Amino acid sequence: MGDLTTDICIIGAGAAGLSVAAGAVQMGARVVLIEAGDMGGDCLNTGCVPSKSLLAAGHKAHQTAQAAFGVAGHDPNPDFAAANEHLRAVIAQIAPVDSQERFEGLGVIVIRARARFVSPHRLQAGGQQITARRFVIATGARAFVPPIAGLESVTYHTNETIFDLRARPEHLIVIGGGAIGLEMAQAHRRLGSAVTVIEEARALGRDDPEAVALVLDQLRAEGIAVIEGAGVTSVAEQDSAITVRTSAGDIITGTHLLVAAGRRPVLEDLGLDQAGVAHSLKGIVVDAGLRTTNRRIYAIGDVTGGAQFTHVAGYHAGLIIRPMLFGLRARARNDHVPHVTYTDPELAQVGLTEAEARKLHGARLSVVRADFAHNDRAIATGQAQGFAKVMVVRGRPVGATVVGPQAGELIQIWALAIASRLKMSAIAGMISPYPTLGEINKRVAGAYFAPRLFESRWVKRVVRLVQLLR
Repeated sequence: MGDLTTDICIIGAGAAGLSVAAGAVQMGARVVLIEAGDMGGDCLNTGCVPSKSLLAAGHKAHQTAQAAFGVAGHDPNPDFAAANEHLRAVIAQIAPVDSQERFEGLGVIVIRARARFVSPHRLQAGGQQITARRFVIATGARAFVPPIAGLESVTYHTNETIFDLRARPEHLIVIGGGAIGLEMAQAHRRLGSAVTVIEEARALGRDDPEAVALVLDQLRAEGIAVIEGAGVTSVAEQDSAITVRTSAGDIITGTHLLVAAGRRPVLEDLGLDQAGVAHSLKGIVVDAGLRTTNRRIYAIGDVTGGAQFTHVAGYHAGLIIRPMLFGLRARARNDHVPHVTYTDPELAQVGLTEAEARKLHGARLSVVRADFAHNDRAIATGQAQGFAKVMVVRGRPVGATVVGPQAGELIQIWALAIASRLKMSAIAGMISPYPTLGEINKRVAGAYFAPRLFESRWVKRVVRLVQLLR
């Protein structure tokens, strides 16, 4: 059994681990990267990339079927197998960036094996003992499968297997009304499947209810059945038919079942107790600098149990580079982290929702909004449903919600504003090209200042006085 000594040893070659490895090795650190599964992790292989690719295929089919602007729509006759090949091609095109060959070319030692700590400063992987000055746990998360009666005897899918389907599901039943569940529901519906979504509580329950209502209205208009407030009590399969029963008395029969009921950090068989790393079912315990209870070991990304997004994993990776390589202090923030549900319409959020902001800031809060119905580009392209809403305290945004076309792109200016603690005046002073969807953000900022300018008696008195004196 060989021994290996390095500066940084990373467990997990997903978005978080790869970002640390690439940054550290190019700055001169010796890096060992350990991965038992596919390089690129969940995001590339079973998450963001394939899901957005399938959504794109569904969007193309939907647009082809719509009659608009004097152009007749027609039956798109979607080829599900071809759509699946599209997502495979997208993964293949991106994969070289995350490949073992690329990272070995950068100077990283890549070990394709399972890793397990054997002491607070050493781990074992692939027959080797590895000692490092610093360790990084970036093992991510996987789909949570809830304890539902009969589920163990039924053929079901999670995000790890749903993209392997080559034949279109005749009727897809989705357990879970979160982002993954609704995105996959719309993608499959637009590619020709019947779809039923079952959510125990409220669909997209952490998001602004007014914005969620617009998303659900669209899904239902497309023929997706969304059942809220009903837990799944049992499932059964017979003769290739899957039957799902709910606490509300619903009985739904379909051909395929997708479990999208949340995700859980991957902690199994890591030897965390031997390493002195505190953890729970929610994830590894970390401080504000993403250090674990073992000062040699950091944990980043989904495994910490926080916001489970690829961009958060990348953010964490950038933060811990500073203390590991340069001895500088780093502190993670959460208030400026955006998230997007990529349905049509898209729903994007950064910072506090309106309800959260009202609870935290009370009377100090101002809520301003602008509707796509008054955005000329949205009107011209037939996408005038939705709005942008911004929560403001003492002239600075503390949260923003956008629901509508390209919400994921439009939310970014508010993510910047919150991250940099900009005032609303910075957004109001920006010049947006006309006509663009982005003008809606400037209109929101204008809505904040309008009452202060147009409804102020003092402003009107000053204007009158200046006109008399000039």
